Amino acid sequence: MKINFSKDNGLVPVIIQDNRTLQILMLGYMNEEAFEKTKREEIVTFFSRSKNRLWTKGEESGNFLTVKSIDIDCDQDTILIKVIPKNVVCHTGSFSCFGGKSDKGFLYELEEKISQRIDDKVEESYTYSLYQRGINKVAQKVGEEAVELVIESKDNNEKLFKSEAADLLYHFLILLKTKGLSLQDIEEILQTRN
Repeated sequence: MKINFSKDNGLVPVIIQDNRTLQILMLGYMNEEAFEKTKREEIVTFFSRSKNRLWTKGEESGNFLTVKSIDIDCDQDTILIKVIPKNVVCHTGSFSCFGGKSDKGFLYELEEKISQRIDDKVEESYTYSLYQRGINKVAQKVGEEAVELVIESKDNNEKLFKSEAADLLYHFLILLKTKGLSLQDIEEILQTRN
């Protein structure tokens, strides 16, 4: 990754994007030192133009941005960093500097919550208790939810249909976790069929 820091007084713009939802969260600037620190610590550090110093996002609020990937644009003068935000990103209290939280990509957040509850063995969690019952029970539950969705699709109650569709997706995500797979694995199959 060779970035051209020679433009604009050694600063390059940095676009921060949610790794799960792909929502744009904020724009900041980095000099070479901030970039190297970000790569080393895997927590986003900017060069603050107003403070005239390095500034790690979250150093005061605790709302750190954990780096998942770093890409450079074709001109090598803009950085795209995909992150997992600890909490809200904008200093105004909004999730993003460009508005509220987007519903797009929420399935990835839900998948992460399901995985976390199972990995952390959260005893009072329905998700973990179903997982503990084994693959047969998880698969059976997906089958039950699929049948309920088919039944609701024959009626004209949109609210119940959407509720059953949500139940099916939720249990499908648990089944994927049980099988050691992810939503991304399924997306990749669908992309090859495109």
